[in-house]
Amino acid sequence: MGLPLKWALTTHVVIPELPEADIASFLQIEAERGFPCDVNTLHVATSRCRGPSGAQHALLVGIPRNHVAHLEQGLRAAKLKPASFSLAITALQPSGTVSGSGVLALLIGESHVGLQISAGGGIAALRALEGAPELEAGQRLLHADIVAREARITLGQLPSDLIQTVRSVRIFGAPDLVQQLADEMELRLDMMGLKVELVTRYASGEFGASLPPDTAVKPAFSLAGEYLMGRGTGLEFLPPRVAVWKQMAERYSSGKLRGSLSAAGAAAVLIGALFFYQQCQLWRLGSQWNNMQSKVGELEVINGRISQYRPWYDESVKGLSILRSLTQAFPEDGSVTAKTVEIRDLNSVTCTGTARNYQVLLQTLQKLRALPQIRDANLGPTRGQTPALQFSFSFAWTEGGRNAN
Repeated sequence: MGLPLKWALTTHVVIPELPEADIASFLQIEAERGFPCDVNTLHVATSRCRGPSGAQHALLVGIPRNHVAHLEQGLRAAKLKPASFSLAITALQPSGTVSGSGVLALLIGESHVGLQISAGGGIAALRALEGAPELEAGQRLLHADIVAREARITLGQLPSDLIQTVRSVRIFGAPDLVQQLADEMELRLDMMGLKVELVTRYASGEFGASLPPDTAVKPAFSLAGEYLMGRGTGLEFLPPRVAVWKQMAERYSSGKLRGSLSAAGAAAVLIGALFFYQQCQLWRLGSQWNNMQSKVGELEVINGRISQYRPWYDESVKGLSILRSLTQAFPEDGSVTAKTVEIRDLNSVTCTGTARNYQVLLQTLQKLRALPQIRDANLGPTRGQTPALQFSFSFAWTEGGRNAN
């Protein structure tokens, strides 16, 4: 199933030098910052690419979960089981086939023109150009100048090392509109040295099989071909789902059903006995409480009077010790600044502020974690962009800081 490209929300991320195990969490944070909505409402897929300079980039593509859920309901109503949800243009121009040279692919649709830039072994950009195709007097018209202008803008927004790899333009769609768009692209992009290619027929052996020579290029056919070849498109939005019968079959396979049921029955009897014992304990404790309730009430009244009239003081200056340690962890050049510091019960601390970049913020957090009085230092969500990255973190202060200053 090819999802409409205009459903897709995209954000581009530059991946810093991080261990591979930390990249997934870094991309999750960037997704929360980059998308204009709650990331939990989206199915997010990632395409990573690497430029000639070695810099890593990632394109995060989000599809609203609500749209996918309604699509699944419609398919189930039609007695159909979805095998893959992807974007049609990614099947027409698979990113895995692009290594040294990049490709700008254009797909002329009914209501928009899809744009994809593949480079560095992944997808660098995805857009739906609305308003380019129009229906006038029963005929389809294409504003090729709009497509050419938006293509140049999209290329200009890419990182410089990825722009240098784009060498060709591939156009998919109806033959008459494809030719019109190709002429306009050659005129507008001639100075960039891009080669324009019209794709209206499949190449021989495109999907590992012999196709008729007049087979027209269709998005649905390409999606099916990529799926049957086991290659996929790199961007998959089908929610993972395991049937209940399959889970039961795996759990009780190999003739272990009878033993499992016996173990479940024994566990149920044991749990019932534990609950009965607990109820007996509650009855016994309730009886003891009834006997001592009046005395406890008198003691509570006396304790309240003592707390009311006893002078309160504290020989420690733990609050100042916390602020002193927190201040020493911040860089002296002002690259990390605090806006608010909240201290609760002199042991739970929350700090918010701004940082020049993500690396300086992590260094500050590492200094805090190195202090013996600090434990459970956790970085909260970050917002904004460099050089005004908004952050929040929290930690717990132990009694070791009583005489810190």
